[in-house]
Amino acid sequence: MREELQRARKSKNLTQQQVAEYLSIIKEAYQKIEYGTRGTSETNWLKLFEYFDKAIPLDELMRNT
Repeated sequence: MREELQRARKSKNLTQQQVAEYLSIIKEAYQKIEYGTRGTSETNWLKLFEYFDKAIPLDELMRNT
């Protein structure tokens, strides 16, 4: 998951801080999600799916809840 989230974020020229703000969480929490050491809510996975223009398959995101 780390590589997919990181690739999607970087393809949009976004920082981890910007994605965290979009999700209304702190940067450190988003870092852990991106690094795969923490999950997040179904709502946040859906937000990421939309935010990254569906570049990561939803079922793949949801597997990491």
